[in-house]
Amino acid sequence: MSRIALVDDDRNILTSVSMTLEAEGFEVDTYNDGQQAFEAFSKKLPDMAVLDVKMPRMDGMDLLQRLRQKTSMPVIFLTSKDDEIDEVLGLRMGADDYVKKPFSQRLLVERIRALLRRQEANAGELVADTEESKVIERGQLRMDPLRHAVTWKGQDVSLTVTEFLLLQALAQRPGFVKSRDQLMDVAYDDQVYVDDRTIDSHIKRLRKKMRMVDPEFSAIETLYGIGYRYNEE
Repeated sequence: MSRIALVDDDRNILTSVSMTLEAEGFEVDTYNDGQQAFEAFSKKLPDMAVLDVKMPRMDGMDLLQRLRQKTSMPVIFLTSKDDEIDEVLGLRMGADDYVKKPFSQRLLVERIRALLRRQEANAGELVADTEESKVIERGQLRMDPLRHAVTWKGQDVSLTVTEFLLLQALAQRPGFVKSRDQLMDVAYDDQVYVDDRTIDSHIKRLRKKMRMVDPEFSAIETLYGIGYRYNEE
């Protein structure tokens, strides 16, 4: 049974969403603000977190930034209806997905399930000897899907589940172009709609992380209007 942390200063959302998630078989911890959640996470991390962006004491952006210093657990942002800045910034900081308020609770449940399935697959719950489970070595890159481990030039790189899946999809066939639609299919379930900006933001975040260990990293190439490809170095 997966444990979900729900962090929002709207008590109505905490109550209604937690009831829905519990009815779906999840364990749910609720927090009124980011500071309260961060203190609890310091003692025990949940399996994933759903964070509101705008909260008192510590907002969702600050909480995500602190979480990404020590964990790659899946995070979904709850964003304002018309605030695209929240969505883009959150994705660039390492959120795996976002849902706009007001939102369908069924949609939120499906996105939570999709992220957890991907996390379980990368954690080694699916151990069949498939293309997705094999260790990938491409020049300076090494990826171990069953351990969710990535190294570049021998240095560890910490990626979220979404970032890992995107890099894996590109690195499996160096030189071949992956369109944004193809990458969306890799990173998200069919029932979850995302737009091009979501994939672009994940790729930007992925590049930034790789350049933290190697400022000269350039293996992921953008083909404007087409998609992305991995060039083996």
